Amino acid sequence: MRLILIRHGDPDYVKDGLTPKGEAEVKLLAERVRNWQVDDVYCSPLGRAAATAKPCLAVWGKEAVTLDWAQEFFFPDPDENGWLPVPWDFFPADWTVHEESFLAERWLELPHLAPARARYEETCRALDRFLSSYGYERDGRMYRVRRHSDKTVVIFCHFGISMVFLSHLVNISAQALLHGFYLAPTSVTVLNTEERRGDEGYFRVERLGDCHHLISGGEPISESGYFTAVMQENLSP
Repeated sequence: MRLILIRHGDPDYVKDGLTPKGEAEVKLLAERVRNWQVDDVYCSPLGRAAATAKPCLAVWGKEAVTLDWAQEFFFPDPDENGWLPVPWDFFPADWTVHEESFLAERWLELPHLAPARARYEETCRALDRFLSSYGYERDGRMYRVRRHSDKTVVIFCHFGISMVFLSHLVNISAQALLHGFYLAPTSVTVLNTEERRGDEGYFRVERLGDCHHLISGGEPISESGYFTAVMQENLSP
């Protein structure tokens, strides 16, 4: 099975849509994926993800199924200490001091992340039900291949929720992933199942946050969700 996660284009969060830059990014994305052999397409219910999916669906001649659990990862309002309602964007000294932040099974034990536990566990259960429908059944930290699938499945979603998916699939603390990696708008992340022995399966990341459609199209990579300048490659001869 191949699972492809695509982040929405440069966002207009106020309108829950795309900025003019986002629209330009999505046009380049649609050209990139035009010849992909895609079987099933899913989309977050949020407008910025739907707007990103629309031109890609047009070139594929497909419709997307909405997944409510693929919307961005938020949890209740900040507490009295001012913690953000997302488990990222913390300053380094606020989270690296905790050993639990780096442990897949313990990052949600931290008091300031307690409100996120239910949402994270609910999302992981939903993801496992989804994968089970393709024949991959969670067994501890891996998957049992009850029915092999050669399908390519695409989900248009968001930075935070993509990292939550990756956290569960490859058994890494979401806190560490969210602070240690960046997925730019319209970036492409690809995972494939390795099935080398019997019914054992594991999702392995082939590429993370690939933006070559933006680089080759001369469109600067957006810094939305990032706190430093993004390197812009020059592909001119």
